[in-house]
Amino acid sequence: MTGQKFMSEVSVLAILVGLLLAAASLTPSLIPRDMLFQGVLAGASTAVGYLCMRFFLALWRALEIPELGGRPARIALTILAIPVLATLVFCISQARMWQNSIRSRMGLPDLEATSTVKMLLVALAVFLVLFAIGLAVRGLFRILRDRLARYIPARSANVLGLLLSAVLLIVVTRDGVVNAALKVADQSYVAAQRLTDPATPAPAQSWKSGSAPSEIRWDMMGAPGRDFVESGPSRADIEAFNHRPAQEPLRIYVGLAEADHAQRRAEIALAEMIRVGAFERKILVVASPTGTGWMDPASYDVLEYMHDGDVATVAAQYSYLQSPLALIFETDSGLEQAEALMHVVYDHWARLPPDRRPKLYMHGISLGAWSSMYAFNVFQMMNEPIDGALWVGPPFPSTLWNQANSARDPGTPFVLPELDEGRVIRYASQFAKPLRSGKPWGRIHILFLQYASDPITFYAPSGFWRAPVWMHEPKAPDVSPLLSFTPLVTQLQLTVDLLFSTVPPPGFGHTYHAHDYIDAWAAVTEPAGWSEAAAAALKGHCGQGEMLGCANGS
Repeated sequence: MTGQKFMSEVSVLAILVGLLLAAASLTPSLIPRDMLFQGVLAGASTAVGYLCMRFFLALWRALEIPELGGRPARIALTILAIPVLATLVFCISQARMWQNSIRSRMGLPDLEATSTVKMLLVALAVFLVLFAIGLAVRGLFRILRDRLARYIPARSANVLGLLLSAVLLIVVTRDGVVNAALKVADQSYVAAQRLTDPATPAPAQSWKSGSAPSEIRWDMMGAPGRDFVESGPSRADIEAFNHRPAQEPLRIYVGLAEADHAQRRAEIALAEMIRVGAFERKILVVASPTGTGWMDPASYDVLEYMHDGDVATVAAQYSYLQSPLALIFETDSGLEQAEALMHVVYDHWARLPPDRRPKLYMHGISLGAWSSMYAFNVFQMMNEPIDGALWVGPPFPSTLWNQANSARDPGTPFVLPELDEGRVIRYASQFAKPLRSGKPWGRIHILFLQYASDPITFYAPSGFWRAPVWMHEPKAPDVSPLLSFTPLVTQLQLTVDLLFSTVPPPGFGHTYHAHDYIDAWAAVTEPAGWSEAAAAALKGHCGQGEMLGCANGS
């Protein structure tokens, strides 16, 4: 394509709209972005703005509505370009400072001064690639329009050609590119999870899942399950820290490859629990893993320390994909598995004499929190309620979480609500402890642990056209005070935040810190003799790196 022909394909008005959105994309969101990803976002924002304006102009012309042309059009574009370019230059000059306003709150180093130039180059490259794709789509529209014009009026051919090209693009993208990419991702995760390190044989201890007498096959457990079963504190570790007798914590995990159906995996888990004596422990946790099957050691390790190892935890895998992908493409799998596991465990637990059964809790982080909430059947449990639940980083579509937020006490913030004075449901963050009110908790202890900077929790599907509720409130300490709303752009920013939600250090974004799990589990399970001194000692133990809990593999 010659330079003259290329310029003839460019709409100056659409470029100006794209540059305006690019400028807005430089403002901060929830997750800090280095300038590489900021460049990708700016380039994509430019392309989205350009596309929307071109679509509007195409529709305008398809309807044969008169438009401004010639010298008046050039004058109008010049007048419009001045504030747009001034805004862009201002935003570019502030981009580094805006990102640093988030990074400083998360203890991250400031970006280098040269990062802005790199960002601009990346943005230009991304826009040009997307622009070339747009030209191909436009060519498709012209072919369809010209073919249709042979049989129907030109105006109808324009409109119908535009609609048909849009439908074809959606079908090819969704059923072709996306499905192919998903298949490759799924196969790669399957292969990665079934790799067994030859140096890591099945457990020798008979009470461990995957051992010789176990109901669960070690080679079918998957890497996340094997890590969960083999890691964590031993009885000796717990006794050395607490200076009192302890038990070996029980960890039961059923891999996705163990059986084809969720119900069968749940039944295998129950049989294993009965075999190892899980229902004879003081604390029993029915956990739902993240999309990949990962179990956050920050949570389970601290719970076992604070209860002297008298804990049994059971989980069943339902996917191989990262949580954001599993959330979109394998939603029902997680819900079905969590419901099946909770049903069989609860039924067995409820049949035990009340004085001979453990305290029963539900738990999950990220997509695991959503599926665990789905399995919380209040009608089934009304007569024999469980003891509580800890749900961490609940994804934004979670029905129970949304219902609780909608019922929050007037005047309490969306990111940290209060509900019925905390009688049943409470919220906590890294800056707000669960028991901060000092008021008594009810029979069931339900706690949502969530960070205001977590996009998995505070992503807003309506961000295309209106600001999320939490943007109208005073900003939390881990959120930049400079965060603002821009239609379309805010949605793109939050989407990028979703993909990079675990980039921040522990204690921010979607990376939950062991320290916050300690306060959460202590409030929910009420360990005997627990004190602030005990909490401080356990937090110090974690801080010395003697305990897992500062990684995130959702």
